[in-house]
Amino acid sequence: MQNLKKARLVLQDGTVFEGTSFGYEQSVSGEVVFYTAMTGYPESLTDPSYKGQILVPTYPMIGNYGVPVETMKDGLPAFFESDRIHCTALVISDYSFAYSHWNSEKSLGQWLKDQKVPGLFGIDTRALTKKLREHGSMLGKIVFAGQDVEFYDPNKENIVAQVSTPEIREYGSGKYKVVLVDCGVKYNIIRHLLKRNVTVKRVPWNYDFTQEECDGVFLSNGPGDPAQCEETVLHIRKMLDRNIPIMGICLGNQLMARAAGAETYKLKYGHRSHNQPVMEPGKNRCYITSQNHGFAIDDKTLPDDWEPLFVNVNDGTNEGIRHKSKPFFSAQFHPEASSGPVDTEYLFDEFVKNMEKSKK
Repeated sequence: MQNLKKARLVLQDGTVFEGTSFGYEQSVSGEVVFYTAMTGYPESLTDPSYKGQILVPTYPMIGNYGVPVETMKDGLPAFFESDRIHCTALVISDYSFAYSHWNSEKSLGQWLKDQKVPGLFGIDTRALTKKLREHGSMLGKIVFAGQDVEFYDPNKENIVAQVSTPEIREYGSGKYKVVLVDCGVKYNIIRHLLKRNVTVKRVPWNYDFTQEECDGVFLSNGPGDPAQCEETVLHIRKMLDRNIPIMGICLGNQLMARAAGAETYKLKYGHRSHNQPVMEPGKNRCYITSQNHGFAIDDKTLPDDWEPLFVNVNDGTNEGIRHKSKPFFSAQFHPEASSGPVDTEYLFDEFVKNMEKSKK
């Protein structure tokens, strides 16, 4: 048996959970959040939207299928959502030291160590999740002996700037040219656009894309408080005066709303799962969606020329908006999934149809 170190998860209210390290052994702090997906930890850990967060999966056994090989396709890792792990740490109940999968090349623990990300197992994640549901997302820190750190709130600074691309990058050679504003984009968004005959020009979060010649603009997902991205909002606001199609996902949904004049607010514990049901207002069809966000749009503050596109069936919160006459729409959930259900992948087709119409 390996010589494993003990460490503590300390919450801001003083609650302490003791666990065993299976990742990188370094004290860290961040916002403690839970997610209820049963599979997809390689995708979740590489999702930039988890930047600054200590991630708590509610599914008890994690690591049983290891970590995929690092294969590249179309200039992107084939099995990950970014180039690295973005969450601050991983806290789980039961770690599977023995892993097995046809596409795995290393254990989850080794991957965490390689990327210098702490991981704890042996934590009562059911009790921890219950506390987070009752209190709301909390600040926390993982502490190794003799390595105490201060609590850190990632929502008080612009962490989008930390995960956005530092330079302009292009992908594909399709019929339609789309400027993708990278606020922490998941790579499966780019894959879906490439699959639909799109050339993607990926630009930094604060890049002035208003002078770009393009057929459409895509606003990506990303971490933290949308109020921290005022530069992006100002650029989007200028684009709303034109008729170039715009689509947004997750943080992109919130940034579009703020550009239109609406307000956003922090949810008690957010939506982080593969099983969030959403519906279009006035329709009877329900979609099961993958989600990862801690903020939402206040529907009551939407201007008259905008309307909700989807609503969350569980709590009634906003899950998307659209302009009543112009080709602008966005979704709070992740239609690109990866991981999760693909019920709403058709939204990418709607975006392409809007570009087709605008070119005629």
